[in-house]
Amino acid sequence: MHPPVISYLKRHWPLSVPAGLCMLALLWSMLAPVRGASHELLLAFPSTVLGALAVPAEIRLTRGVQDVLLLRNDGRVPVVFGPLKIGPGRALRLPFGEAGLYTYACPPVVGKLVRVRVVDAPGPGWDRLRWRLDSLHQSIRYLPLRAPGD
Repeated sequence: MHPPVISYLKRHWPLSVPAGLCMLALLWSMLAPVRGASHELLLAFPSTVLGALAVPAEIRLTRGVQDVLLLRNDGRVPVVFGPLKIGPGRALRLPFGEAGLYTYACPPVVGKLVRVRVVDAPGPGWDRLRWRLDSLHQSIRYLPLRAPGD
């Protein structure tokens, strides 16, 4: 290393350490393989819905990471999801093998339509970083609301 770089690091080490850690985290999120805990994303139809069920305008699935939509009917009446009819207390796995945009008619949701976008797993680099940030944004935006006593 050049002497000016060493003197700069010695003088500004409190800022250099967090900056280096941020760079390592950025590099890790760009290059680390994409894995998920489960290949399933749950879409539950609760029994206590008054009116229409609020779901995201678009559900995003990633092939090879999270590519199965798990539909669960917790209600007392059957639910129609596209060509499928899900009975009360039943669950159905809907796997997606190809990337694309799928639209399903679903009367219990707002707008009566559910769009499912299936994307390919991102390659290493900026695409993977963008995918991780989008996944973080989606998971924070659609956190389930819970009462303090739950």
